Amino acid sequence: MSSDDPAPPAAPPAPPAPPAAPPARPEQPPPPLDLSQPQYSQENYIGRAKHFFKLTNPLNLFVSNDQLEEARRIVHTYQKTKVMPEGYDEERLWRMKYLYDSAFHPDTGEKMFAICRMSAQAPMNTLITGCMITFYKTTPQTIFWQWVNQTFNAGVNYTNRSGSQPISKTRLLASYVAACGGALGTALYLNSKVKTMKPLYARLVPFAAVAGANLINIPMMRSAELSNGAAIYTASGEHVGESRRAAAAGIAAVCVSRILMAVPGMSEYRDGGSSMGAKMGKTRRDKKKSDKKSGF
Repeated sequence: MSSDDPAPPAAPPAPPAPPAAPPARPEQPPPPLDLSQPQYSQENYIGRAKHFFKLTNPLNLFVSNDQLEEARRIVHTYQKTKVMPEGYDEERLWRMKYLYDSAFHPDTGEKMFAICRMSAQAPMNTLITGCMITFYKTTPQTIFWQWVNQTFNAGVNYTNRSGSQPISKTRLLASYVAACGGALGTALYLNSKVKTMKPLYARLVPFAAVAGANLINIPMMRSAELSNGAAIYTASGEHVGESRRAAAAGIAAVCVSRILMAVPGMSEYRDGGSSMGAKMGKTRRDKKKSDKKSGF
């Protein structure tokens, strides 16, 4: 190649190296669970129904004391440390929280007597209600089952009392005696008046006695709240004072709800019998009478 020949073109520059990938961010742990709030939203009916079904599930009664103590330990530890216990996930932790809430008083932390827990309400009330509307025709039957019912109600009201307003033994005894007296007086008086009336009215006597006793028992059991006021909290859980008006509204709502809860089981009646079995029995009796008249 002579000196007059042009120089070869220069090689194109190398493309720039791609930027380095940013370092991978460590996976963020999920935010801690707020066990002071229900697992499900309380803004809609489905969420409230799920919450109360878990809280009042009768199967909670069959959990052993060791399991309940384990649930208490797990819940208290998580509330202090916000660290998920080893071997637990969110669903299992919530299961422990509902077991804890079903057995321990929310204010005092005391373990509640088994048959007075909310999880015992369905089976216990079914049993007692069935006996009251079955055994009502004699005075001893009426007295015994009304006494059983009011004793149970007094136990439930005391066990689930407000922790901020403790009940004295004198007030508890007075409430119990007044409720038993009110229920027995109502039942015996009405029984004496319905003997010549249709069976329908006799069937409603236990319901009337229960309704009257609730109107006596609940306000007396919670009379301290009516005198001193119920504790008021903000949405964040901050205590701001007491209110007698809130106490009166809450107690009135409890009375109404307790009476309405008794309506389906204690007021159902159809002429000729209170159930399909009674209707069938009446049909068989009518058929036998017809057969006798026909000579069969």
